[in-house]
This record gives sequence, structure tokens and C-alpha cells, in this order.
Amino acid sequence: MRIRIKIYQALVNRVPAIKKEYHRLRRENPTKTGRIYAWLILIKMNVCFLWSGQKMKYNMYHPDERKKIKSGITESEHAFAMTPRQLAEKLLESDIISFDIFDTLIFRPIDVPTDLFYFVGEKLHFMDFAKIRRETEQYIRQRKYRKWGTYEITLEEIYEELEFKTGISRAVGMQTEMETEMEFCFANPYMLEVFDILQTAREKEDKQIICISDMYLSSAWLKQILQKCGYTGIDEIFVSCEEGASKSKGTLYEKIITQYTNNTSSGNARNKRFVHIGDNRESDIECAEKHGFEAIYYPNVNLSGISCRAEDMSVIIGSLYRGIVNARIYSGLKQYTFDYELGYIYGGFFVMGYCQFIHQYAENHKVDKLLFLSRDGYIIKKVYDQMYSGEREKENGETEYVYWSRAVAVKLMAKYDRYDFLRRFVDHKVNQKYTIAGIFESMGLIDMMGDMINEITHNRTQDIIKLDTYLTDKNAYVVRHYLLTHWAEVISHYKNTMNAAKQFFSSVLENCKKVAVIDVGWAGSGALALDTLVNKEWELECDLVGLLAGTNSFHNVEPYASEQFLYSGKLVSYLYSQEHNRENWKWHNPTKRHNLLIELLLSSKEGSLLDILSIENTVIESLSDKSPKSVNNNFCFIQKKPDVNGERVEQIHRGILDFVEEYCRYIPKYYRERHCISGSDAYAVLKILLQSDLQVELDEGI
Repeated sequence: MRIRIKIYQALVNRVPAIKKEYHRLRRENPTKTGRIYAWLILIKMNVCFLWSGQKMKYNMYHPDERKKIKSGITESEHAFAMTPRQLAEKLLESDIISFDIFDTLIFRPIDVPTDLFYFVGEKLHFMDFAKIRRETEQYIRQRKYRKWGTYEITLEEIYEELEFKTGISRAVGMQTEMETEMEFCFANPYMLEVFDILQTAREKEDKQIICISDMYLSSAWLKQILQKCGYTGIDEIFVSCEEGASKSKGTLYEKIITQYTNNTSSGNARNKRFVHIGDNRESDIECAEKHGFEAIYYPNVNLSGISCRAEDMSVIIGSLYRGIVNARIYSGLKQYTFDYELGYIYGGFFVMGYCQFIHQYAENHKVDKLLFLSRDGYIIKKVYDQMYSGEREKENGETEYVYWSRAVAVKLMAKYDRYDFLRRFVDHKVNQKYTIAGIFESMGLIDMMGDMINEITHNRTQDIIKLDTYLTDKNAYVVRHYLLTHWAEVISHYKNTMNAAKQFFSSVLENCKKVAVIDVGWAGSGALALDTLVNKEWELECDLVGLLAGTNSFHNVEPYASEQFLYSGKLVSYLYSQEHNRENWKWHNPTKRHNLLIELLLSSKEGSLLDILSIENTVIESLSDKSPKSVNNNFCFIQKKPDVNGERVEQIHRGILDFVEEYCRYIPKYYRERHCISGSDAYAVLKILLQSDLQVELDEGI
């Protein structure tokens, strides 16, 4: 045994990269054949390390680099194939119906069972408890095998040794771990539906439902967990630590068959059919079939999702994320659309972390109100209200979704920043096949078009410009010059919008001294423009701070446009900035549509804002129907026609909301409040989406 341990230490534990990969292989291949395969790969990895150790280390530090999602293919298509009713009908063909417990009837919101020990260790206030707890269990099993020839142990035996090694009270430690199990375990929704069908059917048929588990917890405690999760009416629970027999050796199956075949109280007991369902191919399937049971394999949801999930995350938050996503996507309860999975797998985790960041900032800086800017702010506000409604006295007035857009902001800021105005409406559209008429229409200056053409014709400074002339590098300077020389007239065109915006935001910001503006990104111009207008133009005396998801990155044409405002705290970024998660700031690339993909996760069904008007209802009815309109009290918001597929947007948002609801349901509030999702962890999940080729989805317009 000592020689075996020394070999294990030399081949597995010596190199962290090899250790991580070996344990991943064992999780994915738990059978005897899988063990042989893993050891062959282990030997190969050790040989390779002698020649290319640096490459292995690189792969360890960048585990998600090659992970991508496949365009149009859903993960849930690869989940358990039977419907709950089909499985129930199959099980009802047998007399004794046996279920594995953990990862079959019951899920935990973690992707590795032993990660639960991190939460136990936090409650016990003991450093490195998870590692000590794992090692102690392994030591006790080895000691038990040497002395008694069995690996089956009880929780009490584990904590007796822990008390001796660490000083942790055996009683306190056991109670803490059992309470944590109870706190975190939840029903597999698929199996709960199967169980309900079986319970109804067994009233008419003589069927018995039992549970079998290789576990150190007692059957009495497991019964409490099962009942808490909604599984009532189980006839008997067989646990390896109490029976002195195990599934993995097959002896527990033999013991159960002997018990039920010797019981002749009902019919011909010796002809009873036994069926078992579980997630371990070796102990639940091969051993069950070898010892007289029929067996149905229910794939472990975390093994099914391991190749798709982000791993480059902090250990606890990463485990929670993967555990929750895998439970929903791979349980087999339902197949989801590609858009729903985009929202659930990638959008939900990010938006929830962003909302935690917003809430934390609001609490720490005593913010009076949160303004969620259209259109990306729509789903963020819904999530924020879902998470925090009712927590503060002014809840009904502290969050508001407001119509705002970069186009409107640039127009109203023309008085203060003509450079940005010309850059957006002229410079960025040069040689992009925009006509001169289209440029002036986008600026709301179509009536100035004729005057410009007449002026150019009169001065004959260059070739004649017409309405359908394209804006090019050869004529753009003429347009710029004309606008600059008529700047007072340009500004006058936005007078009505300026007055309406002042009235609207005066009512929105009434009695507010400190406001956070939620503006996804990227330069933060929406929040900065609003701050200038509120305090310089309208003199409302309200401090506005922009809370961004992300900033301009290294790959932007203007990477440092907002740096002074990030430095001063006028803008604060969640995912990354130059001085925060800098490696993500260097990786994020708008030219690869990274910005667009994140915006598509968040965008509402509405078109972007074109104008704000302060008018009476009688006038609203006379407005052109060419653009959609939203009416709020005495204000009318003119919008572009929607540029997204409304049904797909709803699917994405449904996925986001469902993830947040389940995260809040399965993770106790105490942990959610103390363990916020960091920008680094949120970006690790988004990164798999961003590095994927979703050209078709973008072209179709999510």
C-alpha cells in the first residue's frame, strides 16, 4: 500500500497541471476501463512533462482557451433522452424500484461533491478545512480497509479523526456538515416528476420504492434530506456505512435481493423484478446488472457539462455556477432553445454579478436612486428588482428605467462637445456608404441640407454635392466645415429636445443628491453626458456616477477616452478596466464583436431612442407612425424601429431571469451576500461566448 501511495505521489501529485488533468479524467471516466485509460494518459503526461513542461503549465493556467459553443446547437439536446413519464413507465415494469440518491434524486449546487466542505469550513472558521476533510476521509477509508477489509466508514469515524488532528469538536463538526448538506441539497426536478408519477401508480400496483447509497451519512439523516426535497413515501433506504456492504462491490445489491426474496408476504416473492437507476456506470450499472438488478444509466449532469463549462474561475463561485447550470441544462426535464441557453448559461451569471456590484456600490456610497438606461438597462433592472426588491425603505422609488441613447446624448451635448458630435455623425461614417442626406437626417438637420448645397454651389469649392452623394474622405471636410461655421444653428435644432429632457430628468431626479447611472459601456458617454447636462446645463445639483459593465479596451481606436473619469471615480467598471482585471482589458476586442455579443444578451425588444418630446396627448396622436413611441406622463419618446428579433430577445431574457431565480433559490442568502460574483469570474463565463463563432446568430439579429 505504501509503495502504491508513493507511486501516486510521484505520478499525480508532483506536478499540479498533471494532478488537475488526471482528476478531470477520473471524473469523466469513473469505470474500471476509465481508470485504466486515465492511468495510461497519466503516464503519457509524465513523459510529456519531461519534454514540454511549459506547455502543460500554460494549459493549466488557461483551461478555457479552446472551449467554444457551437452555433445553433443546444447543450440540452444531449441530456437524458427519456421523458419523466417514459422513465416512470419503464421503472414500473419492475417490482422493486431502486434509486441512487446523490446526483440522481438529489442535486447540490456545486459541480464537485467535496466542494461542500468549503462551506462547512467557513462555518467552523477553520483554514484549509476542505483539503483536511478530504484527506481525513481517504485516510480513514484506507485504515478501515487494512484492518477490516472494507472501505465503508461513517461520518462519526471521520470526525473522530478530525477531532484528534485538528481539535474540532466531533459533535459540532458532524452537526455542521449535516446541516450544510441539508441547506444545500435540492431535488432533481426531472426525478421529482418521475417520483410523483410512481407514487400515483403504486396506489394501484404492488410496487416498492427504495434508495441505495454508498455514503457515510446515516439512513435516518438521508431520509430527512429526501423529505426536505419532496421525496416522501420511500419504503426503505440502504446505506453502505450501515449495511457493511456497498454498491461498488455489489454486496449491497445481493443483500437487498436476499431481503426481498425472503419476504413472502406478497405473491411469489422469488419472481420479483429489481431495477436500479443511478449516475455511476460502474457501481450503479455494471455492479447492479452483475448482481441481479436491471439497471438504467442516468448520466451525471456535472460530467455531462464539464467540457462546456468555464473552469478559469475562483474555486467556490466557479463550482456554484457550474453546478447550477449543469443541473438545469442536463437534468433531462426539458430541451431548451439556443437563445434560452445563451441567457441561462452566459447572461444570467454575468447580469447577476453586475447587479451585486451595483447594489454594493449603492449601499457603500449611499446612492439615492439607480437609473437604468435604455435599452441594455431593461433586463438589468428586472434582475436587480428581482434580487433586491423590498430590502430598502425607498424601494419603489430607488430604481427607474429611463429612455436615453448615445445619439440623443451627443445631440444635446453639441453645445459642450462639438468634437464628439462631429466624430459620431461625420467621421465614423466616412466611406461607409452613407449618403449626405442620410447623415443630415441622422443629425436631425435635414432642413440645413439645402443651404449647405447652395453654399457649396455658390462658392464652387469642389464638385457639386447632391442629396444622394456618399460621404467620403474627399467631401467629409466640407460637411464638417459647414457645420462648424453654422454651429449656433445646429444647436438651435435641439432646443425642444433639450427642454423636454430637462423637464423629464427634473422629475426623475427630484430630491436626489447622489445617483448611479447604469450604462453597460463602453466609453461611458451616456452617463457622462447626462452628468454634464444635469449639473452644467440644467443646474439640478445632483452627483451622477456611471456604473459600467466594461470600458473601452486595449483594442479600441480610442482606448483611453474615459481614463480620467475612471481615475476620478466618476465612472466605475465591473468586468475590467486598465487597472482592474487588466488581462481582460487587453483581451476584450470590439473588432471581434465582443461588445455586440454582450449587448445582444441584454438588449430589450425596443428600438433605440431618437428624440424626447414634451407634448400633450392630442399632439401625440398627430405624430407620424413611422417610428414607435413610448409615452410617460407628459413626455413622448420617439424610437427607431426595433432592430432585434423580439421572440429571441424574450428567450434570452427568460434564461437570464431563470438563472438568477435558481441561484437565489439554491444558494442560501447568507452566502450570496458575503460571496459576490467578481467581474473576473463573470468575464470567464462570458469569454467562452465571446471566443465562439456566432456569425449566423449575429447576422440574423438576436
